[in-house]
Amino acid sequence: MSTRPEPTDQPAVVVAGDALVDLTPARTADGAAAFQPRPGGSCLNVAAGLGRLRVPTALLARISDDHFGDLLRAHLAASGTRLTHTLPTADPTTLAAVHLREDGSAAYSFHANGTADRGLLPEHLAALPDGGTLPAGTALHLGSLGLLLEPLASTLDGLIRREAGRRLVSLDPNVRSGLVTDRATYLRRFAEWVALADVVKASDEDLAWLHPGEPYEAVAERWLASGAGLVLITFGSRGAWAVGRDARVHVPAPSVQVVDTVGAGDAFTAGVLAHLHHTGRLSREGVDHLGADTLARLLSYAVEIAADTCTRAGAQPPYRYDGVPLI
Repeated sequence: MSTRPEPTDQPAVVVAGDALVDLTPARTADGAAAFQPRPGGSCLNVAAGLGRLRVPTALLARISDDHFGDLLRAHLAASGTRLTHTLPTADPTTLAAVHLREDGSAAYSFHANGTADRGLLPEHLAALPDGGTLPAGTALHLGSLGLLLEPLASTLDGLIRREAGRRLVSLDPNVRSGLVTDRATYLRRFAEWVALADVVKASDEDLAWLHPGEPYEAVAERWLASGAGLVLITFGSRGAWAVGRDARVHVPAPSVQVVDTVGAGDAFTAGVLAHLHHTGRLSREGVDHLGADTLARLLSYAVEIAADTCTRAGAQPPYRYDGVPLI
């Protein structure tokens, strides 16, 4: 086990949103089908990934006092992620049953009624350090289930509207279409959040659902025009592409032995934010005019983090000092 990174007084990133347990396919000793509980949730994965990449990070989420919640807190602590912005509750932990396709990619079914992370209310923010006011210079990342599960979604909607323009805001839709009950409302909220964000990351699968039939370049250019300074699109084993105001770059993905792809997209996001932090660009101004060489280095780092994650079962991003080259 790697040594836990030492936290600083102020988080460089606050990740706000979902924190759940993935039930991943497994086998008992006699070969019977079973499920292995593993920490998950897009936002928890990003927060843990950032902690492992030595970025001072706090997760803003409600976490249950049940056994699964204990698992989530232990995972965050071991990853070096701060628990200063987690809120305890007796509500149960959200569960996501993971179903692996033949290529190792994952599909999910969720059990989220009355659960801890989706129950975040505006008044809960007042219980956070400094009454929920984020420190100057701290970036905010959010997305995924935070776009659609109420009341979490409305609470985060208020948070992003309050913080946009005051700090770097990062957004990853990480679409879970099976949970979307009102597509028009979801798309309207997502478009509003894109207009408030500085960094927008999406997968090709996200785009196929959000904007079916549209070229990814056209979608990315529209997101840039709405106000983002950097847009990143991932293509799984085919690498990733990024466009900013001054350059666009594609990089291939490293070839690895894939165990599964659970958490790979979240690891990519963590890699992007970590690279921006470690190179002094984790700000609205820092992402506004990135050149081609800088974009290529950022993408190469992020796809390597994502690829490394695919070599282990579940969302287990690498530690920065476990073989991933320094920036």
